[in-house]
Amino acid sequence: MENKHPDREECLELLKSYQTPDHVVRHCIAVAGAAVKIAEALIGKGFGFDVALVQSAGLLHDIARAEGEHWISGAEFARRLGYFQEADIIMRHMTHSFDADLQKLTELDIVCLGDRLILEDRFVGMDARMDYVIKKAGGGRRIEKMINESKKVNGALIRNIEEAVGLSIESIVLSGSGQEA
Repeated sequence: MENKHPDREECLELLKSYQTPDHVVRHCIAVAGAAVKIAEALIGKGFGFDVALVQSAGLLHDIARAEGEHWISGAEFARRLGYFQEADIIMRHMTHSFDADLQKLTELDIVCLGDRLILEDRFVGMDARMDYVIKKAGGGRRIEKMINESKKVNGALIRNIEEAVGLSIESIVLSGSGQEA
């Protein structure tokens, strides 16, 4: 069965009804905006993505962030509403590992990349965002090593996107073009 994606207004209403804190809503809007711009830039170079899914999953990815294991609660909520593709992205966004090969890129990758470039509601780039995650996690050696390994693959993916599009990731995300998430 085809998954219908909630539009921007429906997503904002869901965030409100779930009582997602305002600062988290602003984060979700910024992540969705970044992800949509990346998807659209790649679509302009011949790649195929479901922009409606990127937008809705980006808007809903942290709907339950005020709760412990928010990815599980958020995914269950989306699944109950019949948003199965969004639920899958919400469930996997915290631990997803990228493949740097652009031919394998999916909507999950695009949303996760958007999330890894945005700190609260502003673009900071991957390094600053991942440094924040390390500090927030308590700076444990195991977590730091894992995140630093992930940064290498994420960096390769970003470089591949920049090469394909002909713009820096910052230029793509901060551009005025693209659909408003």
